[in-house]
Amino acid sequence: MKHLWQPPKLRVSEEDGEERHATWLELFYDLVFVVVIAQLAHHLKDHPSAAGFTEFAVVFVPVWWSWVGTTFYATRFDTDDTLHRVLTVIQMSAIAAMAVNIHKGMDYASVGFALSYVIVRGILVIQYLVAGQHIAIARPLTNRYAKGFGLAAAIWALSTLVSIPWRFGMWCLGMVIDFATPIGAGKLHGQIAPHASHLPERFGLFTLIVLGESIVAVVGGLAAQKWEFAAIVAGVLGLCIAASVWWVYFDNLDGSAIRSARLGQVGTYQIWLYAHLPLVASLTAMGVGMQKLLSGNMSAALPDENRWLLCLALAICYAALGFIHLSTDAGSLRRSQTQALERFSAAILLSLIAWLGWNLSPLTLMFLLAAICISQVVLAHFGMHHIKPEEIGE
Repeated sequence: MKHLWQPPKLRVSEEDGEERHATWLELFYDLVFVVVIAQLAHHLKDHPSAAGFTEFAVVFVPVWWSWVGTTFYATRFDTDDTLHRVLTVIQMSAIAAMAVNIHKGMDYASVGFALSYVIVRGILVIQYLVAGQHIAIARPLTNRYAKGFGLAAAIWALSTLVSIPWRFGMWCLGMVIDFATPIGAGKLHGQIAPHASHLPERFGLFTLIVLGESIVAVVGGLAAQKWEFAAIVAGVLGLCIAASVWWVYFDNLDGSAIRSARLGQVGTYQIWLYAHLPLVASLTAMGVGMQKLLSGNMSAALPDENRWLLCLALAICYAALGFIHLSTDAGSLRRSQTQALERFSAAILLSLIAWLGWNLSPLTLMFLLAAICISQVVLAHFGMHHIKPEEIGE
């Protein structure tokens, strides 16, 4: 039987060598984001234009930040008592309300979306205030978080009292404060850096959620087609693209960025963290692009907006992977830099295809994209087996 309430305790020590894994509560919490990501993807599918992508991005950021906030609190202070579980379920309910309001989140549903976000962040502020009262060493960081996140939540709450487009201006101001609060914490991150095995696993699980949307997209796109050769091959290529991204990302998922923060290299840790935002947003958009391609006319040139959506989503994905590689230990500094260069090169090639591939058929486009993605796996595999002993630690 769980305790009704336990004082928060610091859970970042790794002196005993113990690995931490996601709790059942954290996995349950992630389920609501499966729904939110699906709703975001559905909205982008209905609005694949530049304006639609902008709306998608504006709404995606607070959704991802909601997950990040709860995850970082849990990795440092989670006690898994009854009260913590209840608060988590309340946050899940508010996030579900965000999902309900996504389709009109830039219109009349923006009030509901904003209030849902305020509830999620308000609970987080309370949790940090309580943690600071019981853990003296964490108090400088928790007080900073409580003040910054509290101010941002207040701005979001006040935004419901003003009209559009001023409301969205206040959202942007609130998000700037939200992001600036941890960015400006400096060496405080290193003093109580998150657990080096628990946090990467949590980010990996969220990445799996958005990659799952790509699988759903391939299946959904094929379900709308007759079982013709071109559609089947394009579907297989779509799975190859998703698998390639999974391969490259998870082969480099470790806690080295967090260990860098403990050594005072906070910038490396923050690059790793914030590069995940464009990564997961672009993976969601990539799934939408693949579904639109696979469900369309396979014998005609792909519409420009669909080509741009798919190619640029993949380009952003690989650019984000490049920054993640720069902040991750790949066996040597030289190897990390080489991996980053390979991912940036892929991003440039994908952008060129978006720009120049105006007359490509869907199948030809998928061949080109899959070839680039698979080549990244080959390069990664080749590079990992050719690290010279003298390069280790460079």
